[in-house]
Amino acid sequence: MRHTLPVATEGNDLNESLRENVRILGDILGRTITSDLGEPFLERIERIRALAKQGRNDSSDSSDSGESPKALIDYLGSLPDEDLLPVTRAFNQFLNFANIAEQHHRASVRRVEDYRPNLQPEDLGRLFERVIDDGVDAGTLRETLTSMRVELVLTAHPTEVVRRTLIQKYDMIDDCLAELEATRGYPERRERLLERLAELISQAWHTDEIRRVRPTPVDEARWGFAVIENSLWQALPEFYRDLDQRLLAIGEQRLPLDASPLRFASWMGGDRDGNPNVTAKVTEEVLLLARWMAADLYLRDLEALRVELSMWQASDELKAEVGDVDEPYRALIKQLIKRLQATREALRARLDGERSNTEVALIETGEQLLVPLKLCYRSLLECGMQSIANGALLDTLRRIACFGVTLTKLDIRQESERHTQVMVELVEELFGEDYSTWDEARRQQFLVRELESKRPLLPRDWHGSDQVREVLDTFRVIAASRAEALGSYVISMAGQASDVLTVALLMKEAGGPRLPISPLFETLDDLDRSGPVIERLLDIPVYRRLIGDRQEVMIGYSDSAKDAGQLAAAWAQYRAQEALVRICQRQGVALTLFHGRGGTVGRGGGPVHAAILSQPPGSVSGSLRVTEQGEMIRFKFGQPDIASRNMEIYVGAVLEATLAPPPAPRPEWREEMDRLAEIAHRVYVGVVRENADFVPYFRALTPEGALGRLPLGSRPAKRRQEGGVETLRAIPWIFAWTQTRLMLPAWLGSDEAFAMRLADPEGRRRIEEMRRDWPFFGTYLDLLEMLLAKSDASLTAYYEQRLVDAPELRVLGATLRERLGRLIDQLLEISGQRVLLEHSPLIRQAIAVRNPYIDPLHGLQAELLRRSRDAEQSISPVLERALMVTMAGIAAGLRNTG
Repeated sequence: MRHTLPVATEGNDLNESLRENVRILGDILGRTITSDLGEPFLERIERIRALAKQGRNDSSDSSDSGESPKALIDYLGSLPDEDLLPVTRAFNQFLNFANIAEQHHRASVRRVEDYRPNLQPEDLGRLFERVIDDGVDAGTLRETLTSMRVELVLTAHPTEVVRRTLIQKYDMIDDCLAELEATRGYPERRERLLERLAELISQAWHTDEIRRVRPTPVDEARWGFAVIENSLWQALPEFYRDLDQRLLAIGEQRLPLDASPLRFASWMGGDRDGNPNVTAKVTEEVLLLARWMAADLYLRDLEALRVELSMWQASDELKAEVGDVDEPYRALIKQLIKRLQATREALRARLDGERSNTEVALIETGEQLLVPLKLCYRSLLECGMQSIANGALLDTLRRIACFGVTLTKLDIRQESERHTQVMVELVEELFGEDYSTWDEARRQQFLVRELESKRPLLPRDWHGSDQVREVLDTFRVIAASRAEALGSYVISMAGQASDVLTVALLMKEAGGPRLPISPLFETLDDLDRSGPVIERLLDIPVYRRLIGDRQEVMIGYSDSAKDAGQLAAAWAQYRAQEALVRICQRQGVALTLFHGRGGTVGRGGGPVHAAILSQPPGSVSGSLRVTEQGEMIRFKFGQPDIASRNMEIYVGAVLEATLAPPPAPRPEWREEMDRLAEIAHRVYVGVVRENADFVPYFRALTPEGALGRLPLGSRPAKRRQEGGVETLRAIPWIFAWTQTRLMLPAWLGSDEAFAMRLADPEGRRRIEEMRRDWPFFGTYLDLLEMLLAKSDASLTAYYEQRLVDAPELRVLGATLRERLGRLIDQLLEISGQRVLLEHSPLIRQAIAVRNPYIDPLHGLQAELLRRSRDAEQSISPVLERALMVTMAGIAAGLRNTG
């Protein structure tokens, strides 16, 4: 009698260890399900999987077996209601376990997800050798690394479906897989580990996958801190140890103790753009929590150092600091421990709303930890104890240089309209005029005059409306914080210089640290206007003095693609960066570009290495900020080994782009991109904005309405509850299309653009040339290919059959599916492949392995959506939960969904 969940790896050449781990996890899950629900239920799961697999095989020829995709749908339709939830849970869990096995495999072979074998990132040792062979001297390489600033900004966008409690269990499962690999020849130990795996998988099976309530912004921040505690805290010093060894191998010194090419920032608890749950009070609490967590982590480090640093030999400098004691290092560390304990207790008291009465001097800055520990480091070196100095002590110094005493720098993000509202109410109060009617020139004139004025503008007793008061309270929290706790002030939907000047003025009025102001240009029009806006700002003397010749600009990927279509948006982003680089170089201003990327291609996602090396020349010059969003934080940084490899990829790609930037595109390539983007934009707008059937089709076909009930994150799915697609955030917009496998945001418009240009021999020649010789265009096509490989028009057709009733909407759906099919043919023609991802067999096989487990979830989702709509959204709680689990399972199976 079989008690295993079958694994669909037959007939492929996936790595043997990966296949074995998938088999082990599937077997144990099958036994767990059998123990809970009985052998007949597992046989149903096997029947569903077999039908799904057969349906895939029969898509080209179904005459031999008599089975077809219809057989799967019919079988799913025959299931009793009480089986729907456990069936969805079984397939969801298997897909999560497949992800664990794949992540573990990637970490063990130091492999990342790229789309062409020849584009795999080099390790830093080989990169150093190649850069030096190309004429860069080793000293310049080290100087570049020392001054480099790559900042990864962790955000809590609502794409992380898996609950934190399950993530913790999945991490422990990954640990067991690692230990299993070391048990060859130790059968007893292997058996104990398999028992532990069975225990963890049973725990996961008996744990609710779906949160009952949405997380709060503070919950999201705690999740971010947990990623640092459980993974990055270990991964970061390991990465720097490797980096130091690579530098020593080329005859250079280690990085300076206070250098940190890689740093982390966060939006969790600071991103109030359209999220009424993020308030000034929340931001204040998150800042305190971050400091508390940092103090707790450093206390663990120092307690370990106190055990290790028992030496008696010390430099005169250290002896002068601690006096004539037997164990000078321990004496110094004991002082730091006392201060950190007092700091942690004081922060806990503040979090609990109490006052702290400690008389011990608290640790307020990273420098207060760095200075004494660097003294210990110098002393050890002076006394000939290099190996001890460069051990655990250096690890702690590296952590301080990166994380400071706040773990991350918290960015503040707010919509430009909220700042404008402050000025509208303030100008009305003070001058009796309507600021909203002022043109841009008058607004700038007023704001510049007030920035130059030495008197305050805001009356002390003036608060404005509730919304205005909340904005002002946020600036007061900034003013009360130390600069090292805060990152940038990001203005979403920025479009004019006045949007930036308003924030500068409000910051001046509040006092305290002046944060870098980062206007976020998101829509197509705003991207095109970004260069002139920044140029105007840099021409204003008072603004120039405020920024200290350093300007940050954020490039929006999500909303620009939703606004204009992916192809037009990608070209607008590229051109905007080129313009910004030219302007800042001419003005003598150091530019940092902040890329608002997500997990999907439609939101700028994709392999880091290829993305950075495809940016315009000069746009990555030792400085880069990038968002890491939602589930991608877990995939890239949730395990120490994978986190360390991703850190290496980021630093290596930025180093390469800085020292050997890609060539500028040829004039004829620009002309071709202009044509492609113009056609794609026109087609995209014609469908999404101008076709009256599109919005009804979108809402009928996709689970967009139900998605709002899935408690993914603290932020609402819409900026405004009224209105159409334009009010929907880019993340649920893409998530909804991904669930139906049409992947529309990633490709709509490019189909017609490629069709028209490939029909022209000159256009065909240029497209092939651009793909071969221009990293930007080649990377764009590679990402498009990956997304198309995950699309499935037959599944979309099934959603239409079950959910779209109006004939005119079905006509639109058929047209869109035909467009998708033609684009796939065009892409194969351009790439010279017979099938998508022919040159990336591992990714192609990974998708094929998952499909028999995702297909049933699609079938069940469409059926449950139909029932929910027929019942006017009032299906039973069990079926509602089953619907939520289908969304989580499809997201897990397709991975980069949000």
